[in-house]
Amino acid sequence: MCGIAGFIDFQRRSSSEVLQAMTDTLYHRGPDGAGYEYVETQQAQIGLGHRRLAIIDLTDHGKQPMPFQELWITFNGEIYNFKEIRNDLAALGHSFTSESDTEVILHAFHQWGQDCLHRFIGMFAFVIYNPVTNQVFIARDRTGIKPLHYYFADGLFLFASELKAFHRHPRFQKKINLNAVAAFMQYGNVPGDESIFESCTKLLPGHFALLDLTHQTLTVSRYWNVYDAYNKPKLTLSFEEAKKETEQLIQSACNYRMIADVPVGIFLSGGYDSTTVTALLQKERSQQLKTYTIGVPDIGLNEAPYAEDIAKHLGTEHTTYTCTEKEALEVISQLPFFYDEPFADSSAIPTHLVSKIARKDVTVALSADGGDEVFAGYNRYDYLMRYGKKINAIPSFVRKAAAGMMHVIPSESIPVLKNKYNFHNRYEKLKGILKNPSPERIMLSLSQQFTDNQINQLFARQLHVSSNAYQSKELRADNHSPLAYVMAIDYQTYLPDDILQKVDRATMSVSLEGREPLLDHRVIEWAAQLPDDYKYHNGIKKYILREIAHQYIPERLLNRPKMGFAIPIANWLTNELRPVVEEYLEEKRIREQGIFNWDYVHKLTSGFLGGKKEFDVKIWYLLMFQMWHEKWME
Repeated sequence: MCGIAGFIDFQRRSSSEVLQAMTDTLYHRGPDGAGYEYVETQQAQIGLGHRRLAIIDLTDHGKQPMPFQELWITFNGEIYNFKEIRNDLAALGHSFTSESDTEVILHAFHQWGQDCLHRFIGMFAFVIYNPVTNQVFIARDRTGIKPLHYYFADGLFLFASELKAFHRHPRFQKKINLNAVAAFMQYGNVPGDESIFESCTKLLPGHFALLDLTHQTLTVSRYWNVYDAYNKPKLTLSFEEAKKETEQLIQSACNYRMIADVPVGIFLSGGYDSTTVTALLQKERSQQLKTYTIGVPDIGLNEAPYAEDIAKHLGTEHTTYTCTEKEALEVISQLPFFYDEPFADSSAIPTHLVSKIARKDVTVALSADGGDEVFAGYNRYDYLMRYGKKINAIPSFVRKAAAGMMHVIPSESIPVLKNKYNFHNRYEKLKGILKNPSPERIMLSLSQQFTDNQINQLFARQLHVSSNAYQSKELRADNHSPLAYVMAIDYQTYLPDDILQKVDRATMSVSLEGREPLLDHRVIEWAAQLPDDYKYHNGIKKYILREIAHQYIPERLLNRPKMGFAIPIANWLTNELRPVVEEYLEEKRIREQGIFNWDYVHKLTSGFLGGKKEFDVKIWYLLMFQMWHEKWME
């Protein structure tokens, strides 16, 4: 896994020095080497840059940018089934000079064109320049594990793994996209293909783009869609048959992701997802796997004892790192550099810390993200299934009256519950659900921090939040169920925009490759066709995954409340971070910035500091934006 960057400058005002500067900004993604290919043609200057983190074929044969016949490629990611594809290509007459998956991509593209994407099992973002067709082909993996940004304005096309590379090109215009800021304030990330900067775009997961150098036109197409799986008829098979096939698929996905010429480890939290991945891998190996857990006991974030019990049972070589609250707080100041766009998922903090510890021993770490989205693990799914119908059955006037009472009574005044994890945030969201308890509205209420009405109050001028995959209507009516609806939306939104962005930046910040076995596309294509009852069964989330895990781990070691990387945002913002809040959200700064409405920001901050802890995430979002703004705009 690496970092890629480059340009196609139709005005011919770039240089090889600019290419090197852009590429080397991504040093943390690839400290093992660098490559730069600079070409001048009649139409444009073309620059392909690469920072290498050597994982497969550690020799110079794996260096990039890499040529094959007329093609040049710069590639970030891994194609796990490259050996099988290589054998297929060899049977067609291809010969190879390296043991790398990069060379296989080149040959596959030369042989099959864009259809090669359907053959790849892996995570990838790559750019291929073809001087014969005078085109540049750009592709991103199905789920969006690997990032790819591009900028197209005034005859300049830029691409990179991270936006920070664009800042090194003298013609990049970093003008803030205020509609993207509004979207960030709703979701805690900039969702979909939008970017924090105007003229910037993310290539969406499961998409490819074709840049025609002759006509200076860009065409974007989709080659994979999770709804194609959800819209197929549900499979008719017994639960035991489904469990067996599911386990075999996950086993295959896990085994593929152990392919490397460097040491590999696993993030082990002690929950069902990471435990299942670890168990399936360790059972087939005599050599101990390396597993890693982090705990921050000072803030109540300590899954370490559970993970240690699992590791002991499975026989892994386990490392637990216990850090202090001070160490966790120190990470916050580093976040704006690694997250080029405003990013507000506070679990980025422990994810960075555990990545840093793992990198001392290994170059690759398996992470078990995706289990919630694929097998129905989130608490919000539970709320939808348990309470959706019940809330809808309450007369409208009663629901609205209850929401009105909640607006008057702060969450901090609710006995017992006020001390529960994330209660203040959930209390705020429940208000919106009571007003409109449809699955669509429940999904938005649980996903958004600021409603559309609150966004209008927050900003200094009227803005429009662009429609995105949260409003998708792609699930066919005959396959529609509330559970399928919210899971498919999460797979296209929260998963790539939040979870995968978090893990990519956190692991790459320390030059660690993160791999995602549960996000093998074969797993979701299978799981989407399973009956809902196999995933959410009588109130049990991730039922089929749990039953697989229980074959290898006693249920008593796993059956505990879902923790996640819980950060005590409300306590931090009112104590250790209060001076930071007061600095970044003070009146002079807000008014001079001209983005937010000071009166509304003041109402939020004074209310929060006055005891309304349900505003904690809203204040955190504002703080994360302000810190990003200082880093990249001031």
